[in-house]
Amino acid sequence: MFQAIPYEEDRSNSFAAVLEQLKSLIHDEPNAIANLSNASALLNLFMKDINWVGFYLFDGKELVLGPFQGLPACIRIPLSRGVCGTAASERRTLLVDDVHDFPGHIACDAASNSEIVVPIIKNGELYGVLDIDSPLKKRFDSDEQQFLEQFVEILTAQI
Repeated sequence: MFQAIPYEEDRSNSFAAVLEQLKSLIHDEPNAIANLSNASALLNLFMKDINWVGFYLFDGKELVLGPFQGLPACIRIPLSRGVCGTAASERRTLLVDDVHDFPGHIACDAASNSEIVVPIIKNGELYGVLDIDSPLKKRFDSDEQQFLEQFVEILTAQI
């Protein structure tokens, strides 16, 4: 049974606690959709000042909406379009302080102002991306980027 824990003011301790919770949630669960669903719910619970968190999965041609928390979203994103498609095609994390300054930004939610996207690479192949949006500009920083990359690494081992 999952219990929400209060996250501490010390971010590194909070990050470590969330990573341990993720490990516990996905341990011995082989179903990728279940694990991605719980992962998005965990991040939604943990992260403040976000309005969307979830996954887009690569179907061999484009990114397709997967498990998420937030308002209904764009269903399909071509590679190299928007922050998600660019992060996927370049296979690198993109941290965008102001999405309105990002060429080709796809506005699924007009309230979103900043975004971080972490590619998910499984066995050398693109699996999808973790996408998190915030209504605040400059919401995400390099510490959160490192935390989310670790989060995806743990998740990738179980999907």
